[in-house]
Amino acid sequence: MFGTVSDEREVSVPASEAWKLYGGLRLANFVGEELPGLLSKIHVVQGDGGVGTILEVFYPPGTEGLMSYKEKFTVVDDEKRVKEAEVVEGGYLDLGFTMYRVRFEVIEKDGISNNQCITRATIEYEVKDEAAAALVSIQPLVTVMQAAADYLQKNYNK
Repeated sequence: MFGTVSDEREVSVPASEAWKLYGGLRLANFVGEELPGLLSKIHVVQGDGGVGTILEVFYPPGTEGLMSYKEKFTVVDDEKRVKEAEVVEGGYLDLGFTMYRVRFEVIEKDGISNNQCITRATIEYEVKDEAAAALVSIQPLVTVMQAAADYLQKNYNK
């Protein structure tokens, strides 16, 4: 079974400014520092934030069913402002998923002002057992996008 789920947030900063946070390793560092209840640690296994970068992501102690996973950046497109990472070890793969991919997009908002954009997070997954699909939740990524939006709006033009 293939599935997808997504959500988006409007952010009152230019897309180019939001991409500075989303486009490389800054987002991983931001999540580790600002949202320790979501993820306890993010370790760069290899890479500099471009395609091929591998992160090991650790859940907080006591998280049911998951300890950690490794993800690999498969797309980092600075022109289109799209970043994709696929789980390559542990995590959802240990729960029966054959593919689990997260995509972040930063989209320029049309209009008079260049000071607004939309951030979108999408999860794409493939799983053999349909019951396991119930484990997929966009909510953690919504939490990341909202915290990032708050941070960007607070710190833009400072």
